Amino acid sequence: MRVLQFPLIKITGCFVFGLLLAHYIKPPFFVALIALIISFIAVIITYIIPRKTIIPKNHFGIATFLAAFLIGVFTFVSNNQTRNKLHYIHFISTQKKNYTATITLKEKLKNTTVNYRYVAQMITLNGKESYGKVLLNLKKNPFIPTLEIGTILKVKGSFYKNRNPNNPNQFDYGNYLENQQIYGQLYVKPSDIQVGSFTDKGIAYHASLLRNRIIRNLEKNHFHKTELNVVVALLLGQQQDISPEVVKDYQYAGAVHVLSVSGLHVGFILLFITFLLRPFPNTRTGSIVKLIIVITFLWAFGILAGLAPSVVRSVTMFSFVAIGMYLRRSINIYNTLAVSALLILLFQPSFLFDVGFQLSYVALYFIVWLQPFLASAWNPKYIILRQFWEIITVSFAAQIGTLPMSIYYFHQFPGLFFVTNIVILPGMSLILGLGVIVMFLAALDWVWMPLLKSLECCIWALNKIIAWVASFENFVFKDIPLHYFSMWGLYLVIFSSFIWMKKPSYRKFIATLFALIILQIIAITIKYTNEKAEEFIIFNKQRTSIFTKRIGDKVTVFTSENLEKNANANLVLKSYLVANYCSIQKKKNIPNLLYFKNKKILVIDSSGAYLEKERPDILLLINSPKINLERVFQNWKPQKVVVDASNYKSYCKIWKATCVKEKIPFHDTAEKGFFKL
Repeated sequence: MRVLQFPLIKITGCFVFGLLLAHYIKPPFFVALIALIISFIAVIITYIIPRKTIIPKNHFGIATFLAAFLIGVFTFVSNNQTRNKLHYIHFISTQKKNYTATITLKEKLKNTTVNYRYVAQMITLNGKESYGKVLLNLKKNPFIPTLEIGTILKVKGSFYKNRNPNNPNQFDYGNYLENQQIYGQLYVKPSDIQVGSFTDKGIAYHASLLRNRIIRNLEKNHFHKTELNVVVALLLGQQQDISPEVVKDYQYAGAVHVLSVSGLHVGFILLFITFLLRPFPNTRTGSIVKLIIVITFLWAFGILAGLAPSVVRSVTMFSFVAIGMYLRRSINIYNTLAVSALLILLFQPSFLFDVGFQLSYVALYFIVWLQPFLASAWNPKYIILRQFWEIITVSFAAQIGTLPMSIYYFHQFPGLFFVTNIVILPGMSLILGLGVIVMFLAALDWVWMPLLKSLECCIWALNKIIAWVASFENFVFKDIPLHYFSMWGLYLVIFSSFIWMKKPSYRKFIATLFALIILQIIAITIKYTNEKAEEFIIFNKQRTSIFTKRIGDKVTVFTSENLEKNANANLVLKSYLVANYCSIQKKKNIPNLLYFKNKKILVIDSSGAYLEKERPDILLLINSPKINLERVFQNWKPQKVVVDASNYKSYCKIWKATCVKEKIPFHDTAEKGFFKL
């Protein structure tokens, strides 16, 4: 591939591999530092020594790529905040305990049904200086005053370290938070907070104030709430208040990217500012002044939008585009993508593991690489047809590129994505243009009603179109299983196929067939592994008992709940079924005795009745039975006691103490997550 001929692509690739290696093996800081210093010395030596000596010419390139790789390793290690001895993770001794902390609010997140949520920076913990980002969960209360970003709070509440998923194949939220350098969560009641007299008035504080002023001015002029939330997401990057129904419609229609500030939005901002600066002279000085203004406005917009990964990526990339445009240099889009990724990951290596960051770069790469080839398949005579054909090919290129990754992460695919893009993309320029003007005027505390109502009508129409497309749910393919290795196998097939189609040759054809064979081998291996799998799982679901016995791809579910009526219980099972390529064969009520392989499982429910003569390997307690475990253990002792989340917590504490006393292993799914045999 010619793309790999660019040195910046290779350097960025080596840097990314360094980040990945450091993420998985976590080398010590000093080992990474020493290796980096040695690599720099190697680069200097291979560059300074004359080329005609014993050191071959290509050794300088090898040393450079090795240095880029080790820079990636060192960047990841040095950005690990837990290395700091003052990090709060070193002061937390238990999974749950009351702590007193002083924190600064840094970012507002989407609320849950119970809590307001913020990302906060730790200042002190239990009166001692501390450090690190923490997730604050503040219980909802209508009397709580509005908390601005930058507000310093003194809080008292329960602290939870990040934990593993409660159920198998569930989204690993703890790992997601750790990739954002957040290692714990604080749960606080409104009565246990004190608002400090000082405020951290940094960039985030002023950006938040400006956003809030814009939103308040629009609300005062009766901008409809649903449309306002979409506008705020489109132009200010704040998706916290969008209703789940609207988000679901955009997902099903294949237009969820519209709700995130990305290249589409930032590219329009660049064109809009460039249009406004046309009166400036095209002299050398004038070009430099215009470049400074453009980059300043782009980053001001990025800060206003909250500097999310997609925003940072887009603003960085278009900043390089602006530099090339105003300095009259030819722009190589591959180098632009590589440099923007390299700079972003140098400062925020955790962005590499952000799904939005991954999808945005993959989509951009495929648009640049594949769209011209798709567009060349047809050359319409009329301008309107050409524009629609360009929209279709851009959409298809992006969807082909993100298809394996989207299915792997979300297990669904919107079949009508091209219809959505054909309909809404031509109108997005009008919406964004009106939105920028309305937001600018609102920031100046002035709103012109004709513009405001025009924007509101456009957003209303956009939502209606999206809802109409999303209503064809038969075209939304859901619950698609895809293994991690299958995803990479699909990418191998996609790349080899289009490389062959662009310039057909015998070798490329053989390579494509070889890629298909690899994908088939992966699929057969996964199927064989799944058919041989046998496991018994006790799920963790509050106030509910759910067990599954799996033999191959057939699952028997034991539960007292009606799965058709209990959507939450069904959702817990769905992720497990999809990820393991299996389906429910039988549904049964929970018996008193279960067998799995050579294990005997005795179940004691709320009745407290059990079979005294049985000698179980595992004792399973559900629905808070009133039993005395010490008395039970006088007759026999199981190898392990398991309790699920249907039991009272007070009962679980007593049972745990008894098991510790009797030296019997104890597993509480509410603390440790699901139990698996």
